[in-house]
Amino acid sequence: MNAAAIDFDGPEALRKPLQAALARVVDPELALSITDLGLVYGLHVDDAGARVRMTMTSPACPVIDLIVEDVENELDRVLPAGCAIAVEVCWEPAWTPDRMSERARRFLQR
Repeated sequence: MNAAAIDFDGPEALRKPLQAALARVVDPELALSITDLGLVYGLHVDDAGARVRMTMTSPACPVIDLIVEDVENELDRVLPAGCAIAVEVCWEPAWTPDRMSERARRFLQR
């Protein structure tokens, strides 16, 4: 099973580079990418910039700020210069292990 799909709305030419950028962001507590964990719900790109809608495995996650900063930095490497980046951390729908990729499940033995 693959990780939960990321809802993408934007130029098709940016889909794979942006998804690859998000896959480079690792949750330091679990040593897995945020895409393998299924933390990213959506990515919207237009002339105004890029908006990421994502969650964490727990509202008590102590590395939320670090992960958000890493998302911003990785997207900044791919997007055109000066493109605004906004990351929204949301709690609905709640994250569940069902969103994880098979690779993440094996790694965490779930």
